[in-house]
Amino acid sequence: MVYTPPPELAGLSLAEIAEQVALRKLPPVDQWAPAKTGDSEMRIAADGAWYHQGSPIARPAMIRAFAGLLRPDEDGRYWLVTPFEKLSIEVEDACFQAVDVASTDGSLAFRLNTDELVIAGPSHPLRAAGDADRPALYLGVRHGCEARLNRSTYAQLADIALERGEDWTVASGGQVFSILPA
Repeated sequence: MVYTPPPELAGLSLAEIAEQVALRKLPPVDQWAPAKTGDSEMRIAADGAWYHQGSPIARPAMIRAFAGLLRPDEDGRYWLVTPFEKLSIEVEDACFQAVDVASTDGSLAFRLNTDELVIAGPSHPLRAAGDADRPALYLGVRHGCEARLNRSTYAQLADIALERGEDWTVASGGQVFSILPA
């Protein structure tokens, strides 16, 4: 089966983005509770790169497949979950990187490094962290996993905030989010 990435965000309406989001069929990892556990020997670096036994995972299709199995537990550890087992995975910062953003029809749509599209709002909130010298913005993705906005996406979002006013906030999905760390 040939993988076709979703179209560029800039040319899509909110309805078209929502349709692309709905097309992504993800496994119900939140419904699985396997007793067998182990170690995947995998790591997601702070820059979003994936590694297995210290070597980069070079196939984007593999990363997309594994990303659909991610779930944190209540202790903040991350797991790759299947119906039969869950394997620990080290996450240095966030599970995903947000690599693009578009403001359309009153909402913010983000593209992740896995080509997933996420619309910010109540189910996918933006969270400002860090401090004035090292701010960081995170987008809720699913099951408690987040995407950290990369530098260019952070800059895009700052431009969107400035277009809105001088309070450094953005709006999406009926909610207002500050992009400044508290």
